[in-house]
Amino acid sequence: MQKEKVIIANISGFYGDRLSAAREMIEGGPVDFLTGDYLAELTMVILYKAKVKRPESGYAFTFLKQMEGIMGACLDKNIKVVVNAGGLNPAGLAKALKQVASTLKLHPKIAYIEGDNLMPRLSDLQNEGAAFKHLDKNLTLAESGMSAVSANAYLGCWGIVEALNKGANIVVTGRVADTSVVMGPAAYHFGWSKTDWDALAGAATTGHIIECSGQAVGGNYSFHKEVPSFKNVGFPIAEMFADGSSIITKHPNTGGIVSTGTITAQLMYEINAPAYITPDVVAHFDTIKLEQIEKDRVKVSNIKGSPATNSAKVTVNCHGGFQNKMTFYIAGLDIEEKVDIFKQIILDRYGNRQVFEELKFQFFPTHKDNPMSNEEAFAQLQVSVVDANPKKAGKLFTSKLVETALCGPAGICWQHTPEPARPRIVHFPTLIDKKFLKQYIHIDDEMITIDEIANNETQSNTVFEIPQHNFSFENEAMVSEYLGRLFAARSGDKGGNANLGVWGKTPQSYAFLKEYLTVENLKKLLPDAAPFEIIRYEFPNLFGLNFYLIGFLGEGVAATTKLDGQAKALGEYLRAKKIKLPKKLLI
Repeated sequence: MQKEKVIIANISGFYGDRLSAAREMIEGGPVDFLTGDYLAELTMVILYKAKVKRPESGYAFTFLKQMEGIMGACLDKNIKVVVNAGGLNPAGLAKALKQVASTLKLHPKIAYIEGDNLMPRLSDLQNEGAAFKHLDKNLTLAESGMSAVSANAYLGCWGIVEALNKGANIVVTGRVADTSVVMGPAAYHFGWSKTDWDALAGAATTGHIIECSGQAVGGNYSFHKEVPSFKNVGFPIAEMFADGSSIITKHPNTGGIVSTGTITAQLMYEINAPAYITPDVVAHFDTIKLEQIEKDRVKVSNIKGSPATNSAKVTVNCHGGFQNKMTFYIAGLDIEEKVDIFKQIILDRYGNRQVFEELKFQFFPTHKDNPMSNEEAFAQLQVSVVDANPKKAGKLFTSKLVETALCGPAGICWQHTPEPARPRIVHFPTLIDKKFLKQYIHIDDEMITIDEIANNETQSNTVFEIPQHNFSFENEAMVSEYLGRLFAARSGDKGGNANLGVWGKTPQSYAFLKEYLTVENLKKLLPDAAPFEIIRYEFPNLFGLNFYLIGFLGEGVAATTKLDGQAKALGEYLRAKKIKLPKKLLI
């Protein structure tokens, strides 16, 4: 008999998340499924490097450690496990899990799913018409001249469903969509069809909410004073229902908080347009309804879905030469003048900027006037380089910097000893027609093949009813205050791009935000974002706006020269800016 709800818990939001979460989730209360997301875009680079050193690796080893401690308990309690921890080697992880099971004298049915890895087929796919055009640049992979080191398509949830139908206790995948590990268990439990768009959209939304572990439960939340405790922050649990709605909660006696605010924060993270595209459905985030029904229980409902697209996202990581950097501290008087002198000497010693493919200086005036400690006296200058020649980006680059620092203006020291150049991995996001993709489910020495879900029906042109909030602030008294006193924010990386979600708590605050925070005003508030193309999207139902900053992180997290390489602090940077706010909204 099918239960009226299925309880899906998250045990990981990234590779390196809290190891104890798996045990905490199965011991803290009832759970039907454990799911985990281990594969941030940067993680694929980390796993590639690991696999180069040890071909049998390439998966999230931390998941294996988690399962060593809970495999028996999961079997006893009939808790199934679905994770994307297979990374670049799902077969290797499945083999390692079987070894753990044998050592523990356990007999779980383990399935692994492949089909996402396009590297062995890359040349053939290009010959067959897959152009692999960069999503933000008018450039194909072939035209880029770069050699790929990994290429993985984002697969959907139906391979997971097939594995569960075959009786799998543990399902490990490679690069599936982050939401797939939640959509699969829900679709399996409720027996959804592949065209149950609204139910699938609800599961996709829920998957997006719980994928980042404690970040839906108060972690990384702007209004931190609302969080009772950051000690032992709980991981999120979704109670999912047959219509695709869910209740997000956490185990009792854990830290953090589940509120409409913390759920909004996660919904506004790592997205662009309100039409949230997954391999199996398009979920329309501007239709979501959030309700605080009890303490630490938020209902997520009303999500509308439309048919899947005909293409799948592919993350290609390419070898983009070598990179290096050194950070210098400068103290004393006339710091800006010293920096200018230092930069000019450096350029003279190198001959000119063109000696390297890229040479960049970034100055951060972090020094304080009349400093109370040596450290407070320091400004920072970061010098970074990119070049195809590792010797140029290594010894040539660092030796002349050190020589100059020791014989240049007074008060210069450096953060760390010079290091060799390291390989630069460039993120190349693209699309592929789903006709080229299949999923391969391996279970009980059997391989099952299924196609990816393409759009075999007319794309829905339904116009969804979106709430509108219109208030006038024309004659209101205004006060100078930090933007963050009224608005929360959440930001993150999407390859070389960044997203910045901003939202208020009331229709009135949203009306002001919508009117005030134009792209033009955002660029004035954040001058370092001004050179980039920025697209603004509206989410009236969440009282928020999302800004998509194209190229803000350069060539991706593994190649960027920004101090905040994943744009995690971009939202708080915006909240620290002072603007004129309506006085009545602050009361």
